Order: sequence, then C-alpha cells, then structure tokens
Amino acid sequence: MVEQESRRIRSLREALKLTQEEFARERGVSFTTVSRWENGHGKPSRLARRQLEELAARLGGRVADPGKRGAR
Repeated sequence: MVEQESRRIRSLREALKLTQEEFARERGVSFTTVSRWENGHGKPSRLARRQLEELAARLGGRVADPGKRGAR
C-alpha cells in the first residue's frame, strides 16, 4: 500500500514536470518530505493526502494509479 502511494506521488509530480524541490515548495513541505513520501519512508498527513488527491483529480486522470488496471 505504501509502495503504491509512493508511486502515485512520484507520478503526480512527474506529470506536473516538477523536481522534488519545486513540488515540495508548491505543496508547502520540505524537499526531504517529498523524498520520503516517494521512497516509502514516510507518508503524507491526512491534509496533505487530501490536497494531493485534489491535485491529481484536477489533472483529469493523467496520473498513473498503480492499483488500477488500465491507468495511464
């Protein structure tokens, strides 16, 4: 589960064409936090997770969800 979430966060950031540092700045967290999320060494708070889900929804499905078949 953590691994899937990590991949989704990385996919979201890559879809936005942002570095970890840029993504962190836009999310109001540190670079280290984003790195930990993407490497499975930490997970977003409920608030951060909700914001990430809203951001992914705004991208209209352009973010791969490793847990769903046929995702891009």
